[in-house]
Amino acid sequence: MVKEIQAFEPDLILCPFLKKFVPSEIYNTYPTYILHPGIRGDKGAYSLDNAIREAKQQWGVVYLRANDEFDGGSIYAEVEFVMRDTYKASLYRNEVNIASLEALQILLKNHEDKAFTPTPQLPTPLHKQLTQKDRTINWQQDNTQEILKKIAMSDSHPGVLDEILGVACYLYGAWEEDKLRGEKPKQILAKRDGAICLATVDGAIWITHLKEVGKFKLPATYVLKERLKGVKEERLPLIFDKSYKTFYEISCAIEDEVAYLHFNFHNGAFSSDKCMKLKYAFEYIKEQVKVVVLMGGADFFSNGIHLNILEDSKKNGEDGWSNINAMNDVVKSVLFADDVITVASLEKNAGAGGVFLALACDYVVMREGVVLNPHYKTLGLSGSEYHTYTLPKRVGEQKARDLLEKCLPIGATQAKKLHLVDEIFQHATYHTQLTEFCQELVNDEEKYEDFLWDKEDYLEENRETVEAKREAEIAVMHPEFWDEKSIFHTLRYEFVYKICPRETPKRLKYKKE
Repeated sequence: MVKEIQAFEPDLILCPFLKKFVPSEIYNTYPTYILHPGIRGDKGAYSLDNAIREAKQQWGVVYLRANDEFDGGSIYAEVEFVMRDTYKASLYRNEVNIASLEALQILLKNHEDKAFTPTPQLPTPLHKQLTQKDRTINWQQDNTQEILKKIAMSDSHPGVLDEILGVACYLYGAWEEDKLRGEKPKQILAKRDGAICLATVDGAIWITHLKEVGKFKLPATYVLKERLKGVKEERLPLIFDKSYKTFYEISCAIEDEVAYLHFNFHNGAFSSDKCMKLKYAFEYIKEQVKVVVLMGGADFFSNGIHLNILEDSKKNGEDGWSNINAMNDVVKSVLFADDVITVASLEKNAGAGGVFLALACDYVVMREGVVLNPHYKTLGLSGSEYHTYTLPKRVGEQKARDLLEKCLPIGATQAKKLHLVDEIFQHATYHTQLTEFCQELVNDEEKYEDFLWDKEDYLEENRETVEAKREAEIAVMHPEFWDEKSIFHTLRYEFVYKICPRETPKRLKYKKE
């Protein structure tokens, strides 16, 4: 760490996600600021866990000047937010992320201001260090809301340790269920889309994901496998109307001939079956409206194929091949939809094939603060999803090659400058601006019809060329999935098991001009 800092010679250092104490030789030499996901006076790890546990209504973030006291430095910026009723990881990816960007602007201003006096941190003790004992579910006593809170404050780390059908595992992804009921607590009542429904003392909950001790997170049914024999599949309509509380992934709201299609897949990962469901949902809904908006999920728009399921598979090549082709089929449905205008709403981050799902749309809009990773190379893949057509079409051949080779993250301002996206909307007014943008597309009937005629003609003329791009992409990807020596298998393993690199990847290192 010291070696990297000395080589970089920074003006100041930001620490947004600390897991280790910063060495004194760093913070005594360089101005070092620590982002703490808590309010003034809050100190210690698992800050959000405690905030959820204690049902805080307001919370916030602070930037502290690093010193020899854990979270004890003077405060240079602080921003508060309203606590949403959700799980920890979602708060971190949304409210904490947005507040931290606002706090960063304040910090930079105060850092430059020679007259600025920082606010002393309060002389409070470290908050309670939560253990699995604090998180453990007592299925015979805890009601539904207590169970939901315990899982929410532990999701996505460290999870709630439990045992399901004899399997020691951590629980993630809890959803309340309104209709199903059981005879005894913890009874498995049903399964759906990889999740399982468990009875509680006063109702039922869905658990979407499990992680066996020492392994990695998977949909619950993938972990329990044959142990679920005899458990019924409790199906929902392809597009759920949200008329009662239950676990669902695909939903849609239609307003003034515009459909807002949501697909809330865990961590933005698209397994083969989810690709197929989204494809059918899109094709069904586009027959009813003039504009379809791909909204993505609560935390991510899309991150492409499902790497955890592929790592778990006994047939990596076959299942990987199936997954990429299913992803391609979704993109194809969107790309060749010549009877409707399509809009990608990048309100959340996207990566790999998820970026190119967005680029398959006629228009792409993006929220300020969102980050895109339009590349595959870091996982040893060349990629597909028609990216060799959609990316050069927007940014040009040379820039497309640069983006795919350099593998750097792209913020909203840069994405707009590169023409990757058409519009950037502000966080506070994002949905209002999105609605207004879509309404403009349908309000002028003549302009709308002309757009569709031009789109249909263009796709008809270029269909063979576009399909040839996909075939060429797949030809390159074939050995990446099927060859046992493919680097993809090694990089996928490291990604799934969260094996950290020993040093900063070269692509992320600053190069002095």
